[in-house]
Amino acid sequence: MTNLENFTPKLTADGSFTFVSQEFGESFHSHYGAKQESFFKFVEPTQLTKVAQKPVLRLLDVCYGLGYNTAAALQTIWAVNPNCYVEVIGLELNPAVPQAAIAHHLFDNWNCNYIEILSQLAFEHQVQRDCLKAQLLIGDARKAIAIVRESNFLADAIFLDPFSPPQCPQLWTVEFIKQLSLCLHEDGLLATYSCAAAVRTALLAAGLAIGSTPPMGRRSPGTLAAHIRGYKAEEQGSKEEKFPLCPYSLALCEVEKEHLLTRAAIPYRDPQFSDSSEVILKRRQQEQQTSCLEPTSHWRKRWLSATQGRDFIGTSL
Repeated sequence: MTNLENFTPKLTADGSFTFVSQEFGESFHSHYGAKQESFFKFVEPTQLTKVAQKPVLRLLDVCYGLGYNTAAALQTIWAVNPNCYVEVIGLELNPAVPQAAIAHHLFDNWNCNYIEILSQLAFEHQVQRDCLKAQLLIGDARKAIAIVRESNFLADAIFLDPFSPPQCPQLWTVEFIKQLSLCLHEDGLLATYSCAAAVRTALLAAGLAIGSTPPMGRRSPGTLAAHIRGYKAEEQGSKEEKFPLCPYSLALCEVEKEHLLTRAAIPYRDPQFSDSSEVILKRRQQEQQTSCLEPTSHWRKRWLSATQGRDFIGTSL
């Protein structure tokens, strides 16, 4: 799919637009507000207003898509510190997506001063300015992440924004998330919209500690992850004093902690970084069928009677 006409703008609740992927059958952004999601799920949790005080800020945008998350980041960073030198690496499978966002003028209602930058990045895949070095790596992110690692790029913020795990499991695997953790600066933060137990298990397996970020529109929270020096991620339950990871995040509540003890927490695996989504999904399903962990249905039934549980369970897990 390379024809820009295959993308039709879809209005979201905050007045911004998104696209629906024909390949994955999902919207690129939340129908509650595409623009708001970029700020509330990615920019704010990774504390870019604080990090922008640094002379150099590095951002890794996994699944660049329409470019909203990077646009929100640049707008936030340079509003705080116009002299901050920003290095951006975006990973994107389909180059037609960001190009279609420009062609359909989706940034016109953003009051965004960086449309020229976003346009050049979409069509030329690289931008070099006085305060910006940006490149867009096109292709399978599982291959592109090796290029990022080889460049010794250590991100102050990572935006993890693929389609949902059931639709795009290859970018939520233990192996891929481990590679992301190796590209995260020791003081950096990784943000994602997902609160799926399999995703959180993969983040923990990568040696990261996790917290929740506030929900936007829907009931389910997002997830924030970071390196926690001085203790292993699996010990975080006894290290409550380390939380929140930042003022924007919260320690996991009991329903979330118990969710990580169910079969839903069995992660996606892709040992050779080459399996199809069907193979990855089947592998996980087989592991779940033989697991001794509590069935997720039992956990769901137990918590549906509690307000805290209903708020968290009211989403796809």
